[in-house]
Amino acid sequence: MSPTIFREDGYRFHFFSLEESRKHVHVVSSGGTAKFWLEPKVELAMSKGFSVKELNCMETIIKERKDEIEDAWRVHFGG
Repeated sequence: MSPTIFREDGYRFHFFSLEESRKHVHVVSSGGTAKFWLEPKVELAMSKGFSVKELNCMETIIKERKDEIEDAWRVHFGG
């Protein structure tokens, strides 16, 4: 299962249900896929197919909506 948290600027921000416990968010679009850690700070974990400009855009969105993402994490995974 891969619940969508939100979509913005053509990107889908979501979780995978069966993954590690460290908070993170996945981002996909037709151009690629990326994973960002949420703790201890927002930072890129991996990326395939995105430019540096796109990754910077995603990171900005994540930082602006971090509380929303973490709330969705708690609802989905508990805690």
